[in-house]
Amino acid sequence: MKKPSSRAIAALTNIFLVSVVLVIGAVCFLPGVSVASRIEDRVHYRGNSEHGVSLMFNVYWGTEEVYGILDVLKEHGVKATFFLGGSWADDNVACVKKIAEEGHEIGSHGYFHRDHDKLSLQANREEIRTSVEFLSLAAGREITLFAPPSGAYNEDTVTAAEELGLSTVMWSKDTIDWRDKDEELCFSRATKNVKGGDLVLMHPMEHTLKALPRILDYYESHGLTLVTVGENIS
Repeated sequence: MKKPSSRAIAALTNIFLVSVVLVIGAVCFLPGVSVASRIEDRVHYRGNSEHGVSLMFNVYWGTEEVYGILDVLKEHGVKATFFLGGSWADDNVACVKKIAEEGHEIGSHGYFHRDHDKLSLQANREEIRTSVEFLSLAAGREITLFAPPSGAYNEDTVTAAEELGLSTVMWSKDTIDWRDKDEELCFSRATKNVKGGDLVLMHPMEHTLKALPRILDYYESHGLTLVTVGENIS
C-alpha cells in the first residue's frame, strides 16, 4: 500500500479540524441550546425531598400578616422559609428577629426589589450583598439562599449569588396571591397535584393567611411534611 504523502496528511488534518469547528458552532447555535438553559441548571426550581414540601414567603410588605403566618406555623409545629427584602427588613428588625427565633429559615430577596435580569454583575453583587449583610446581622445567622424578585435573573445574577455563597431559588408552584386576592385560589394553587420536592411561592397577604391553616392540614392529611427550602434542595 502506498504511504500517504505529507501533503495528503496535512490536507486530511485540516479537513478534520474544520469539521470539529463546524460541529461545535452548530451545537452552540442550535435552537433550545442557549446560555439561559445552562444558567437554569444552576438554579433550583424544585427540591429533592420525597415527601417534603416547602412554603417560601417572599416579603417586601405585610408585616402584620407575617406575624399571623408565624402564629399559624407555630400552631402546626412546622417551619417555612422567608425570603426577606432588605429595605423591608431594615424597617422591621423585630419581625426579622422573631422569624429567626422561631426557627424558620431566612433567605435574601434582594434589597430594593429590583429587576436583577437588567443588572450588571457588579450591580447584582452589590444589591444581593447589601441585603445579605443586613439580614445576617439582624437574624444572627448565615444567609445561604437568594430568591430574585419577580423571578427575574440573568447569568450575572446567578454568578453574583454564587460568589456570595448563595444558592439561587425559584419555585415549582406559584399561588400568585399578590395578584389574585382570593383565598380559594390560593388554597387550590398550593395544593393541586402537590408532591414531594415542591417549592410553593407565597406572599404575606390577608387571604393567604386565611388559607394557610387549610393548606397545612391538606399537606398533613396527604402524607406530606413541611421542610425548609434549604432542606428540600440539599
